[in-house]
Amino acid sequence: MGHKKQGIGLALLAFGLFIVGGIATFGGLAMAGFMPEKDIFGWGSGRGIGYLALCVGLCLSILGVLLMRIFRNRGFS
Repeated sequence: MGHKKQGIGLALLAFGLFIVGGIATFGGLAMAGFMPEKDIFGWGSGRGIGYLALCVGLCLSILGVLLMRIFRNRGFS
């Protein structure tokens, strides 16, 4: 029974990474497209922060998908 609970937790973690990555990806696209010259909290231009969010979001989405595949193939869920 504990093995099943662990599998659900890992699946939720993977799915959460996938969702957060998607939000960051599209948020980064919106920032780079609609606020290219605006200063974002003193961190830099909207284009630079947008590209950073785009790349990090894509990496998180890919990681989430890979984790879901690994957990499914290993029988955790």
